Amino acid sequence: MKIPAIRAKVGIWVYYVSTLTYAQVKEHVKMVDKELHKSAVLSEMLQRSITNNYKQIAAYIMQQEERFFNSLVLAVYDGDPQWHEIRLDYGDDEEYYDIGLLELTGEEKIFPVDGQHRVEGIKKVLRESDQFNEERIPVIFIGHRNDDDGMKRARRLFSTLNRYAKPVSQRDIIALDEDDSVAIASRELIENHPLFENERILDSKTKAIPENNKKAFTTIITFYECNYELMHLFLESRTVKDSDGRKMRGRSKAREYIRFRPDQPELDGFISLCVDFWNAVSSEISCVREYLAAAPAAERFRNKVDGGLLPFRPAALIPLVKAVVHIHKKTGESFNEVLRKINTLPLKISDNIWAGILWDKNNQKMIMNHQKVVELCLVLLYDPALSSEKEKQHLVDGYASATQTRKEEAESALGICVTKSDT
Repeated sequence: MKIPAIRAKVGIWVYYVSTLTYAQVKEHVKMVDKELHKSAVLSEMLQRSITNNYKQIAAYIMQQEERFFNSLVLAVYDGDPQWHEIRLDYGDDEEYYDIGLLELTGEEKIFPVDGQHRVEGIKKVLRESDQFNEERIPVIFIGHRNDDDGMKRARRLFSTLNRYAKPVSQRDIIALDEDDSVAIASRELIENHPLFENERILDSKTKAIPENNKKAFTTIITFYECNYELMHLFLESRTVKDSDGRKMRGRSKAREYIRFRPDQPELDGFISLCVDFWNAVSSEISCVREYLAAAPAAERFRNKVDGGLLPFRPAALIPLVKAVVHIHKKTGESFNEVLRKINTLPLKISDNIWAGILWDKNNQKMIMNHQKVVELCLVLLYDPALSSEKEKQHLVDGYASATQTRKEEAESALGICVTKSDT
């Protein structure tokens, strides 16, 4: 192969920036074997680190027209690589070097220092179709020596590239992702729904709202997670398959679905579902109506004295949305009908039912880690007939644990009696 490339240096590494076709990657790039360790056990450890993520990469290549990858970092050793430099002279007394052809004889051994899953994903695609043979991926070649010092250098580079690779933050996904339907719908509502305009949505790195924020209804991450719960409802009657063609069930359906952008009518359907839900919240929950009627001011609804109201607390809003979805699925009632009745339930954080579950009265602060109990409690308060015996048992156990009371006391506080099972 004669590959056009740019030659450069950083630290101790001389490297060459170029591209390879997918076919060249399949033919010439091998899995890491004994290039980083002499020990067969340690080499096999690296090979076993290749997860099923490569299948998702293959699916991404085949399904996403706007696909793009960052560079593979490929180590080259053995053979006889040659660098043929080209000098560019533009006639203005400037000359340009470090541009040329990297010639490989075919005897070289090439393995990925960074991009193992991309390489395996490309190979999987080409095993199934030859229509991607000529697509190109950017690559960075580095030299490798298969001795102790060379292995040590390559191991350090391998660990550095992987250790400091930072996953995309959830905030960035919400702001930028054009495949994740939940992110797309969230942006649409933030831009166009009255409940989230004029500083009513807070850009925060966490779900929590700082005490000094007196305007926001909720945080952007909490809002995304609420819409993610609506996605589970949207997918209930839809079939979602993974990269191996297996039908996904339960909560894994949404995780798989948001990896690829659906067609526009389907996406519009999900956005419409989200709009319907938040319209119902805005119209049927009285504290939200009052909040919307004035300039953004959440202090009446979220404070340190009595905690405020459930919709204005992220730790309560997410289980509230889950409870609404649960009730909607069980009863077939509209969002408006469900939320109209939810509005009559104890929604003050300081109400006795939430003591020890959402609100620490002694320290006047929120409790964050009992969201499933909050969800089940809301469903029970809405209509005890909607809760199965298993859900009631789970609720009593969680309530007793959170409030540090006996199960009999928890049953009394919740106004239920759980049927004892033989198990």
